[in-house]
Amino acid sequence: MTEPEGVVEQTVRIEASPQTVWRYWTDPERLCAWWGAVAEVDPQPGGVCRIDMGEDRPVMLGEYVELEPFERLVFTFGWEEAAGAPSIAPGSTRVEITLTDDEGDTVLTVRHSGLPAAVADDHRSGWDEHLPLLVAAVAS
Repeated sequence: MTEPEGVVEQTVRIEASPQTVWRYWTDPERLCAWWGAVAEVDPQPGGVCRIDMGEDRPVMLGEYVELEPFERLVFTFGWEEAAGAPSIAPGSTRVEITLTDDEGDTVLTVRHSGLPAAVADDHRSGWDEHLPLLVAAVAS
């Protein structure tokens, strides 16, 4: 099955409960364990979601849109303007995270939509890189 243009969707299985996995999306220290160097988050509708990827790397900036604890999380996504940063305005795309309990494990689906076709493959590669880091961080 192919993804619609401008959409990246990936699913991973994590050996932990949705309650545990949820914290890796909403707690700044846990976010930094797998996604960035510094995280500023206010996990409530309209709250900031800012992930600094580290020295000489871009900064993701968006805001939380929907939060259904332990089940679904939606935030906007884009990059602060900087040399080498993808040309996606802060908050201009949408990331939906779905957490489904499966016999004590979590089936996590990321759906990143609204991506310009020119950068969709780069973001697919980004999720390919970071989701295994999330799985490893939760396991440790």
